[in-house]
Amino acid sequence: MAKARKLIAGFSAFLLAAGMTACGSGTTSGDSKTDSTGKELNDEQKEQVASLEDQLEDFELENKELKWIAHYDINPYDGAVKDPAIELFEKKYGGKIKWVQTTWDGRYTDIATHVMSGDSPDFFPSSDSDTFPIGAIKGMFQPVDGIDHLDLDSELWADTVDTMNKFKFGGQRYIVVIYNAPGYVCVYNRKTMEDNGYDDPAELYYNNEWTWDKFYDMCVDFTDQENDKCGIDGYGYTNAISDTCGVPIIGYEDGKLINNMKDPAVEKVQNFMYELGKNNIMFDRSTNNWYTRGDGTTGFGLGTYQTLFIPVGLWALEVPLATTEPFGDMEAGEIMFCPMPRDPDSDTYYITSRMEGYVMVRNAPNPDGFAAFMNCCMVCRDSTKNIKEDTLVNEYKWNQDMIDMRNEVLELCNTHGVFEIQNGVSSEFNGVMNNVTQATMVTGGNSETWTQCCEEYGTVVDFIIGETNDKMKDVMETGEFDES
Repeated sequence: MAKARKLIAGFSAFLLAAGMTACGSGTTSGDSKTDSTGKELNDEQKEQVASLEDQLEDFELENKELKWIAHYDINPYDGAVKDPAIELFEKKYGGKIKWVQTTWDGRYTDIATHVMSGDSPDFFPSSDSDTFPIGAIKGMFQPVDGIDHLDLDSELWADTVDTMNKFKFGGQRYIVVIYNAPGYVCVYNRKTMEDNGYDDPAELYYNNEWTWDKFYDMCVDFTDQENDKCGIDGYGYTNAISDTCGVPIIGYEDGKLINNMKDPAVEKVQNFMYELGKNNIMFDRSTNNWYTRGDGTTGFGLGTYQTLFIPVGLWALEVPLATTEPFGDMEAGEIMFCPMPRDPDSDTYYITSRMEGYVMVRNAPNPDGFAAFMNCCMVCRDSTKNIKEDTLVNEYKWNQDMIDMRNEVLELCNTHGVFEIQNGVSSEFNGVMNNVTQATMVTGGNSETWTQCCEEYGTVVDFIIGETNDKMKDVMETGEFDES
């Protein structure tokens, strides 16, 4: 296994501050959970998973326990169906995944506490797009190259190796990518569309007619703030719309961060967003303690037919039926989604993408278990696709239109994915980019033009990016990764 031998100076200071790169300070918890109230696979599904065991390397796990730290349990919970990869990990290697519980606000602080106390968990999700490059720069996570039993250049990983290679640091990979997933899809309620005489966005998409213009017209026509009707709500709609230009505001190329604020494509989409903002089509979070409509529950507003669109990840819909109630009546076929609209002057639908996968925590005690589970995930990814779809249809009450669209957006992530890594730089940068990404569509008003935004924030963005690139260079020159 590759063991990081980076300079230890400053590591403790980073760990203490790392919690601030999340959404706030919050409370933390070091409790470990192993109980589950989820649903097991049925006998037929278990047999299918068992048939995959011969595709995995035969070796004995000395340590059967793999410690997972996150603000959610990877094991099935509250009616959720067990992931086939966990089933395979248990049956093939006798492994068990133990949840080290934390909170969204406190997850990095808790990781820091565990690492400094010599009680590191093993792995952490990469799907929130905030682990890289800061986790590599500071040594919170360690490279995944050179781990025994994990060959990321083998045929098993052929579908995602290109993505992993794009985000190398010091020539090494830090994220094990299982698949590319949409950061946002455009979720809507079909009843609302029908009641207002609008074309179904999914049908517009399949007809290659789902454009910014169509989106704009619907949002402006629907919005009636005096009667609590708004065209769009959510926490990430500015990023979701911006990325439809095909260029991330902050990119990563050849081992360096890139500021694309002055790219013509970014300028064009931000000008479109400014027009949306001027029409006040957004739910005003400033009047609701900065929450989305209601108590901030994901999806609330679609189910009450007061909101037209909520951009959010598929994760919000791939859950038990009770969780999706705020979006509408799933069993009645109300809930639907499609990609965000495209530039009318382009033939391409670009989509915010994220790396659905994992990073390994520094000094992880069970690298063999990590390798075994990663391989189980990849073996199951395509081979148990039918189980995933059966779960969505039979347990979570999706319809075939949703299944078909899910396949469509997953493919878009592979062909036209836009990877934003602005959340993985620093807490200071998070604050700056929060202002930048919302400048043209500020909830509560006071939007500014993209030209004004660039003048106001461009210099500080360039400075922080330059400073971070220098830090990366220093780590690569002075840090040393030992393959022993």
